[in-house]
Amino acid sequence: MEQIILGIDPGTRLMGYAILSVEGNKATLVTMDVLNVQKIASHELRIKKIFEATRDIIDTHLPDFLAIEAPFYGKNVQSMLKLGRAQGVAIAAALAHDIPFCEYEPRRVKQSVTGNGAASKEQVAAMLQRLLRFPEMPDHLDATDALAVAYCHFLNNFGGIAQAAPKGKKHSSWASFISENQSRVTKF
Repeated sequence: MEQIILGIDPGTRLMGYAILSVEGNKATLVTMDVLNVQKIASHELRIKKIFEATRDIIDTHLPDFLAIEAPFYGKNVQSMLKLGRAQGVAIAAALAHDIPFCEYEPRRVKQSVTGNGAASKEQVAAMLQRLLRFPEMPDHLDATDALAVAYCHFLNNFGGIAQAAPKGKKHSSWASFISENQSRVTKF
């Protein structure tokens, strides 16, 4: 039975979103993009637009789950509050449709996708491109960040986690692990 995961990387300027289709232990990218609200001057109108856009994405793709990135702790309290509001209205849109949600810390998302909790946005995007075989990178990495959150949810809830490397064998990257362990890696 197909399950649909909506991944969201909340933001008050750019909100990344991605739709991942899951059948068994296979994940397929449906779409990913960003909602750009930078030109909306009022914070209140940005929040309203984020809510409406999230509701529209839900109405179009009918997700079964929302996976959303948890706000990270920064030094600017005002930025944290605004980001929390953006996350809150996206969650509220999901809850209004009776869609359960899970929050994932940025470090956990990066760890799940790349094996490195300190990976860069570019490293996460490149690994997702390799795993899900999408042809070109989006213009904004907020879209791949949202895809990473959805993929993290897939890995943690649908049995998509690859087996661990044999004891004693160290790999410098996921690419080297994959090249040396083709038979142990699930094909997506």
